[in-house]
Amino acid sequence: MGSWRGYRIVSVITPAHFSAPEPLPFFVYGTLRPGERNHDVFLRGRTRAVQPARLTGAVLYEGPGFPYAVVEPGGVVLGELVTARPEKYEELVTALDRLEEYVAGDPRSLYERIEGEAVRAVDETAVRAWVYVAGPAVTARLRAGGRLVQGGDWASRR
Repeated sequence: MGSWRGYRIVSVITPAHFSAPEPLPFFVYGTLRPGERNHDVFLRGRTRAVQPARLTGAVLYEGPGFPYAVVEPGGVVLGELVTARPEKYEELVTALDRLEEYVAGDPRSLYERIEGEAVRAVDETAVRAWVYVAGPAVTARLRAGGRLVQGGDWASRR
């Protein structure tokens, strides 16, 4: 397992990948946010709390109907910190990995699930959380010619 500026990369296949990931909350910033198309489909009935938060050290790019976060020093992405109900955690992480087309160790994955640090808006508390960031090939393409979401807030694009 490697790390990059405070993020723990979990895309390398290790024995830990054969068991459920540590039950961290998820930082969501796009179609999983409240009011967006995937929020109710994937999160309704599976969550205990949804709180406004921000992720530092990443920027947001527009995708085809959904955004991509890309690790980038000095950037900020706005979103929510989602805490799963304990009895629904494994079901939720499996569903989100499928939604994000994340396969551990596969360089063709659209996203990678990494451990990042989200900051709750209500009390400025830093919280370790799973974050889906653009996979390596997508990151390279976005950095070469992608369109940034100004202010790092997907909801503000409207």
